[in-house]
Amino acid sequence: MIRILALLLCLWPSLSLADRLKDIVDVAGVRSNPLVGYGLVVGLSGSGDGNLGLTRQSLQSIMSRLGLEVNANDLDAKNVAAVMVTAELPPFLKPGQVLDVTVSTSGKAKSLQGGMLLMTPLMGADGEVYAIAQGSLVVGGLGVEGGDGSSVVVNIPTVGRIPRGATVERMVDTAFLESEYFVLNLGRPDFSTAGMVADAINGQFGEGVAVALDGSSVRVRAPADPGARVPFMGMLEQIEVEPAQPPAQVVVNSRTGTVVIGGTVRVTPTAISHGTLTVRVNENFDVAQGATVVNGENGNVVVPGEPVVLPDTEIDVAEETNPAFVFDPGVSLSSLVDAINAVGVSASDLVSILEALHSIGALRAELIII
Repeated sequence: MIRILALLLCLWPSLSLADRLKDIVDVAGVRSNPLVGYGLVVGLSGSGDGNLGLTRQSLQSIMSRLGLEVNANDLDAKNVAAVMVTAELPPFLKPGQVLDVTVSTSGKAKSLQGGMLLMTPLMGADGEVYAIAQGSLVVGGLGVEGGDGSSVVVNIPTVGRIPRGATVERMVDTAFLESEYFVLNLGRPDFSTAGMVADAINGQFGEGVAVALDGSSVRVRAPADPGARVPFMGMLEQIEVEPAQPPAQVVVNSRTGTVVIGGTVRVTPTAISHGTLTVRVNENFDVAQGATVVNGENGNVVVPGEPVVLPDTEIDVAEETNPAFVFDPGVSLSSLVDAINAVGVSASDLVSILEALHSIGALRAELIII
């Protein structure tokens, strides 16, 4: 069954709702930063990397920094796993604050259940250390292996998390307190919406405070007093703007049969007829007794022969006829949906109809097939 989701976007003004700026824009430079590090998880119950060379070398390096002299070949890493540690450093987070980290195996370890991450530096894209991670893992998966080689795995036991497992050591510098302007970036670029955002800000704080730079960004003059910037940004976020109508689009998922049609889609005068041709072939066989006629002294004699198999083929051709339906000028979304539902087409047939409409220019929308 084909599922058609009609998104009635701005069809009726009474249904249009304004959005807060904090829901549709981001402040340039105010973002989180990814962190990554390499470390070791110890305390595993035999589910570690075993004799993996990388893990044994890493374990030897840690022991050497602790004042122990050991040979990597003498170490057994069956209870140790080499892991990659990742985290997201939110903006404005100060040294001493904490954040969550995710730990994932990078070697042959089969499970991190019960393990503890040793102190691991987390670096940013610039190679500087911004946080230090350490702590016991919380693993949602489970893996069990029997002596005969059979195993059962539930969820993903090779990935775990450490809530509040990293401490921030360095703050990411931002220009929030020094920049002369704030730049607001729209989540969905649109020239009309950018102009509306600038007009709404100027209507609240005065003409010339905001200028739309392009279809994605709006520049806002920031207060000179650093102490007034946070309250000013708080007021900016609460300003309500009614976004412009989105571009006309039709999205078709050919695998699931889901069709999403935007509320601004229009169809020019078009006639469509959809029919189905069915050819059915039935192959039967008739068996007849063979016979041979022999001329003898007493006349003709019929001698039974081998059975004869005669093919009997039946071909039935049927074509389902559906009446054509016509789209008048400027047909709206509701009429398009009703017409498609009335035809009762399959997912593949619907994609063909929409592609044909788009090819002749009758579908005034961008057709996206995923």
